[in-house]
Amino acid sequence: RYCYEKNLAVTPQGGNTGLVGGSVPIFDEIILSTALMNRIISFDKVSGILVCQAGCILEKLNEYVEEQGFTMPLDLGAKGSCHIGGNVATNAGGLRLLRYGSLRGTVLGLEVVLADGSVLDCLTSLRKDNTGYDLKQLFIGSEGTLGVITAVSILCPQKPKAVNLAFLGCQSFPKVLETFRTCRAMLGEILSAFEFMDEKCMELVEKHLKLSNPVTGSPFYVLIETSGSNSTHDEEKLNGFLERVMTSGLVTDGTVATDDKKIKAKVLGLFGFLCSLVPQALWSLRERITEALTHDGCVYKYDISLPVGKLYDLVMDMGARLGQSAKNVVGYGHLGDGNLHLNITSESYSHSLLAAIEPFVYEWTARCHGSISAEHGLGFKKKQFIEYSKPREAVRLMQRFKAMLDPKGILNPYKTLP
Repeated sequence: RYCYEKNLAVTPQGGNTGLVGGSVPIFDEIILSTALMNRIISFDKVSGILVCQAGCILEKLNEYVEEQGFTMPLDLGAKGSCHIGGNVATNAGGLRLLRYGSLRGTVLGLEVVLADGSVLDCLTSLRKDNTGYDLKQLFIGSEGTLGVITAVSILCPQKPKAVNLAFLGCQSFPKVLETFRTCRAMLGEILSAFEFMDEKCMELVEKHLKLSNPVTGSPFYVLIETSGSNSTHDEEKLNGFLERVMTSGLVTDGTVATDDKKIKAKVLGLFGFLCSLVPQALWSLRERITEALTHDGCVYKYDISLPVGKLYDLVMDMGARLGQSAKNVVGYGHLGDGNLHLNITSESYSHSLLAAIEPFVYEWTARCHGSISAEHGLGFKKKQFIEYSKPREAVRLMQRFKAMLDPKGILNPYKTLP
């Protein structure tokens, strides 16, 4: 309210883990940190509905609800420092979206402070409330430009009793796609994640982080997670799937990570070797790719949504376009959601290299009817490219919402909208 009266700009900031500059001040904005708003308000053990303040760290929330037999519907590589308020403000995606959907479906209510300091209390804990406009959706993904999220009501699913991971090698991207198709058909309701990464990603993880890749010699790798309530049922389905993809030649090698010795014994006959890894060791190979890339030089990062069949074409086209001017061009991401993380590294920042990447990467994505930001938002870095993904009429309507809710333009200026 004070800032509104004095015409002072405000940048809300949570864990500051975003990749598009959404929580970074541009000129002389006041940073409004939510770090001290870290209280869990309530948790319903029957419905699994958690109500908490915006500054709660995602990993701490997950630990809390797991003690009650539930799990957070969101999982990110930055979970140790990101805040749930920032997650909601950016509509963060992450590793569990394939199973639990986006935050637009699992967030039930919000408390939001508007630009003039008034508090909008839509912190409902109801799963069904069909009374007019669903106002919370305006603030989910708005990146702090329409209001500051101060509390969240979120629906948490039951913690799965049986979790298994398979890390598999494929000889081509079409075989990765066919493996995914087979996976969805055979694993169905227990499939919770399907991640892919190319060979160069694994080389960088091994080189810079000294992690050991249990499956070598493949151009592509997939990480599949199943989670369910019946270990015997899950074992049977996973074994059937692994046998199918191995005998059909879709997968050339692999390993599994599970606490159950029985499934290990069965799979041992399919794979040439099997290491007794814990699930987190396999997840580290995927989650720490970003960290490995930072050791490889200057990184140009792109978070793209594309039709699944075209997902890796962009990586190959970009590699051919840049040639020797780039050190590495790699692709990985959430295949089940059509989300590609395209990363390009060079020894140091190069304006000419950036000019060769942008706007080519956005033009390529637009031609395929994709999105220039699958899960990280627009922030400061991508705001000028919004019309590659949104028609002008939509952008104008968004600007009208902004003018209505923040007439003085004090909330997170220079972000999201051109």
